[in-house]
Amino acid sequence: MQTIKYILLICVIGFSNLTYGQNGVQNVKGTILDKQSEIPLLGATIQLVSAEHNIGTTTDFDGNFTLEGVPVGRQAFQVDYLGYETLTIPNVEVTSGKEVFLNIEMEESLVKLEEVVITAGVDKDRSINDMATVSARQFSMEEVNRFSGGRSDVGRLAGNFAGVSTADDSRNDIVIRGNSPAGLLWRLEGIPIPSPNHFSTVGTTGGPVSALNPNFLKNSDFMTSAFPSEYGNALSGVFDLGFRSGNKDEMEYMMQLGAITGLEANIEGPISKKNGSSFIVGYRYSFLGIAQALGMDIGTNAIPNYSDLSFKLDLGKSRFGNFSIFGVGGVSDIEFLHDEIDENDLFAAADEDTRAESRFGVIGLRHNLLVDDRSYVRTVLGLSGNGVKFSRDRYYNQNTPDEFIAPFVVGDDSQSRVSISSYYNSKINSQLTIRTGVLYEQQRSNLSQESAQFGIDDDNDGVFDLIEVYRFDERTNTVQPFAQAQYRVNEKLTLNGGLHGVYYDLNDDISIEPRAAINYQLLPRHAITIGYGLHSQTQPIPMQLNSKVVDGITVQTNKDLELTKSHHFVIGHDYKINKQWRSKIELYRQQLYNVPVDPFDSPFSMLNVGADFGFPLDKHDLVNEGTGVNQGVELTIERFFSNGFYLLTTGSVFDSKYTASDGIERNTAFNNQYVLNLLGGKEFEWGKNKQHRFTVDTKLTTAGGRFYTPVDLEASKINEIEVLDIDEAFTLQYDPYFRWDIKVGVKLNSSKRKFAQGFYFDIQNVTDNENIFRQSYNRNTNQVNDVYQIGFFPNFMYKVEF
Repeated sequence: MQTIKYILLICVIGFSNLTYGQNGVQNVKGTILDKQSEIPLLGATIQLVSAEHNIGTTTDFDGNFTLEGVPVGRQAFQVDYLGYETLTIPNVEVTSGKEVFLNIEMEESLVKLEEVVITAGVDKDRSINDMATVSARQFSMEEVNRFSGGRSDVGRLAGNFAGVSTADDSRNDIVIRGNSPAGLLWRLEGIPIPSPNHFSTVGTTGGPVSALNPNFLKNSDFMTSAFPSEYGNALSGVFDLGFRSGNKDEMEYMMQLGAITGLEANIEGPISKKNGSSFIVGYRYSFLGIAQALGMDIGTNAIPNYSDLSFKLDLGKSRFGNFSIFGVGGVSDIEFLHDEIDENDLFAAADEDTRAESRFGVIGLRHNLLVDDRSYVRTVLGLSGNGVKFSRDRYYNQNTPDEFIAPFVVGDDSQSRVSISSYYNSKINSQLTIRTGVLYEQQRSNLSQESAQFGIDDDNDGVFDLIEVYRFDERTNTVQPFAQAQYRVNEKLTLNGGLHGVYYDLNDDISIEPRAAINYQLLPRHAITIGYGLHSQTQPIPMQLNSKVVDGITVQTNKDLELTKSHHFVIGHDYKINKQWRSKIELYRQQLYNVPVDPFDSPFSMLNVGADFGFPLDKHDLVNEGTGVNQGVELTIERFFSNGFYLLTTGSVFDSKYTASDGIERNTAFNNQYVLNLLGGKEFEWGKNKQHRFTVDTKLTTAGGRFYTPVDLEASKINEIEVLDIDEAFTLQYDPYFRWDIKVGVKLNSSKRKFAQGFYFDIQNVTDNENIFRQSYNRNTNQVNDVYQIGFFPNFMYKVEF
């Protein structure tokens, strides 16, 4: 709590030094670069598109610009540079509390005739990475905070995009086109990172609460298929994130309080105005933890405590290039005590105490060096890690004089990773750009777990024995070289291609993976995209190094498992209906092979794990003989934010099947078969100068129920743990998922001071619909009970910027 006190003190000091500004205006700053070479464009012009204001400027030697006196509200800007496609940037939100910074990248025109002017808008459906031309789109910090029901969570934002299913209110696992969430790659500032979530576990990619602060994110990329060759060790998709830099000219402060995000304070400002260096740092602490500390009754003893710290130091330009240091870290804990739970609580038991602690951290150094006027080298060195300690203690002879407690599950898992990424990018000419580099990772995995849930009692003392599930301390090395190129044949046709390589020293596995994509502008408003990629991924460490005791010797029987691989095929059609509307349809097929399965007839497949807090404990001697197929069609209809209104409709119809060692094709655990999202929002201007906003946003989601394996009730009673009827594996399907969320907000912009504030009320599951989460054996009642997801849940957030 001392950290919170210090941050509050600093922000109070900030309140006392509020900057007085002009009436209802703000500064808009930024940089303008060449998209392919990232060279600053000297003399580029940017101007406010407004009939009432004549505000414009040109960039300096470093590509920087400042527009002063821009009115508060939604604004549009036009960017021009000789020989480049003119850009129009619409719907930039300008507030009185914070200066706006725009990172603008322009593309050199292939048409050399001076009288021809080519105009392009900034397309949200296009990725930041210019070499990702299929199944990719960018997203902004504003979208993460704007959409209803998102809880300011980057992972939940992805659930609004076509092909993604997040029909799980308890976790932000990202299911892409029927794949396990374990197939996702998280990247921050160019290096892979572990699951950036509170209460996450080693080997998984999701969690209940995100540890990524959305107020730190710059526009980033999300990819769902056939991604470029610089990305590897992923089967389903990529989240490629970046932190923004702090204000380089003056101090700015932000404070926020939310039911999910907790208490937050961010500070940013210049380190040295001489070289343009800056910093930004922010800290968040869970609201429920604060409420408990203040003595408030929150209705439960299972308090989820979590906090995280994020920062970035942009050290500015020097003759040695541009250096920046970035980092994020979080801790979380929760406990369920036996004497303070309900007998129908399926996440705890009346004779058990359960405790969990998790941690996550990343720190990195990024260096960008301009080699010449067409090339640069980018190198990132990172250290990252995560871990979890878990214990479950069971009471025996409860409520008698002979009562005692004994451990039932004890786990202590941790991973640390050193990552070095470096690549060379060169824009050979206006048509050809090449990029080649390598990623090296060394990972140390120190995992141990003992469990009594096997029901073994060798000494007949009435207490189940703790059996060692695994215990190892292992180092692994992965090397991933790549080379890729983009060739713009003409203004209509763009080709992308490359190779990605993987070497994994745990079992000396090697993979060479071709990638290719075509983008053809069939007509001025119609584009066709075609993509292919071979992708591979190492197995989750808790599964690959799982062990068992044979003749008194601990043996790791899964150590030689090879990479799981996947062919991605995708074809799409993009239609620009007009400046505000667009539609996109994609058809895809994914063929997975080398999937780990049991060596005997069994329905088990690794494709069905990764969406929980752990992995199966009894899977040994696995073999790479399983397969899987995901195929479907996706539709996106979007109205970009214009005239105070936006609309996003995404729909997916798909089929996800797998074949295990028994040769039977089954539905996967993630085969919802369909997902439909409808989002919309409206802003209403009000106030003397129309500087204030009243916002209404809504989201409606429905999805098919997932297939599941029923519980064998009699076997569960005998073993006193849940036992599934594997003969009926994934033959039953839960009821469809339905949820409607509504969010209302008020944004107030001061007309006299540099100060803005907003209050938002987000009602999730307005209809209180009972969406089933799973069926589970309840040892307290000896019944199979339904576990339901979140009901009617009001979320709130208050935010001030100054």
